[in-house]
Amino acid sequence: MTAWEVVADDDPRRTSAPGDRDRAAALVRAAALVDGREAVRRRVLALCAAPDDPLDRASLPDHLTASAVVVDPARGALLLRHRKLGRWFQPGGHVDGDGNLLAAAVREAEEETGLPGLRPVLPAVDLDVHDVRYPDGSFHVHHDLRFVILAPPGAEAAINEESTGARWVDDIEGAAALGCDESTLRLVRIGLAVAAALSRPR
Repeated sequence: MTAWEVVADDDPRRTSAPGDRDRAAALVRAAALVDGREAVRRRVLALCAAPDDPLDRASLPDHLTASAVVVDPARGALLLRHRKLGRWFQPGGHVDGDGNLLAAAVREAEEETGLPGLRPVLPAVDLDVHDVRYPDGSFHVHHDLRFVILAPPGAEAAINEESTGARWVDDIEGAAALGCDESTLRLVRIGLAVAAALSRPR
């Protein structure tokens, strides 16, 4: 059973690590993945060692990204409706040179949800490699390391311009009703389970 750890605000593991692809690879290696994701881990680790800088969004078509399912045990998981893609996802995006993918995921979640006091959990919980295709026909490939982040109870989201809506879903059926893809459903399922485990008395 995975030992989940909530990372404190002043923990150095939340500090950005510009250009540190070794830090990125270490977080990928440590991720607690569900069965059947090891081939994805190998693919992402190969990208971490590639000649082109995987932390730079200009490295095309493949580069690293970081995202997180933001969870409040009382309300469920927070999903955002992506303005450009018109679909519901967890917050996240390009790491812009930051090898600390945990720090990047927290930064993206803060910017996209507007929630204060977010508390990330280690280790990461999922890896996903997927094409991102835009209406103009352009695309690139995200190698996404995913975390669980705990939201303060009752805090209200204040989304930025990247999203057109926010919704809390307290079960997989709620996420499926929004038309979420299988990758997002998997992450919501994991996030709700981790949050439940952390909220149980020890």
